[in-house]
Amino acid sequence: MKLINEALEFENRKMTNMTTSDRVAASREAKALILNINEIYKKTKDPDLMDLMKRLTEKKKKIEKRLKGMPA
Repeated sequence: MKLINEALEFENRKMTNMTTSDRVAASREAKALILNINEIYKKTKDPDLMDLMKRLTEKKKKIEKRLKGMPA
């Protein structure tokens, strides 16, 4: 499916040397992918989709941690 291919491409994308706006865009893209995959997962209960969502969530958390910066 197209959505799964997009998610896999996002997962394999390099996240180095990103600007803040690139990180915000990547975080939003990850969120949209996770929500769309979740809709499919609700109908199929495919464990592979759950694994994919977990991996995307992990990558999204890393991006957001970098966005928030170091605590003062």
